[in-house]
Amino acid sequence: MPELKRMHVDHASAVLAFERADRTYFAASISDRGDDFFDRFTDRYNAALAEQEAGICAFYLLVDEDGSVLGRFNLYDLEDGTARLGYRVAERVAGRGVATENVRKLCRMARATHGLRTLRAATSQDNVASQKVLVRSGFVPVGPARPADLGGKSGTWYRCDLQT
Repeated sequence: MPELKRMHVDHASAVLAFERADRTYFAASISDRGDDFFDRFTDRYNAALAEQEAGICAFYLLVDEDGSVLGRFNLYDLEDGTARLGYRVAERVAGRGVATENVRKLCRMARATHGLRTLRAATSQDNVASQKVLVRSGFVPVGPARPADLGGKSGTWYRCDLQT
């Protein structure tokens, strides 16, 4: 059974495989990470781990029984009881409630593990699947997201006040 785990150094090759395998799928609904992301993956991965160690961010992976990554669920800019949520799931598990289930889990973990009170997330206007995941997970739309917030696309910011 897949498990939501905190990202660590041993996950690097599985994360890279996940990002490569689903690059085209992801680019259909969110901005492509670009070749530089893949060319400098090790440096970027290590920088992310350093940010996590410093308490700036918290990165979680949905890891399958075989060690492959099925999704990424991230908390960015942890400060003053708030953070931004970002997530993506592999095409092979999309449409099965995997994103919703794990966003809900991460919301509970954000409160219990990280002491967060509020999460924010932005999604583009054309990413209807992500909008549904957010609403089903307790997020409400709170205003427009600029193209600078979404890699060149317009969209909406959502907010979730975490339960105590």
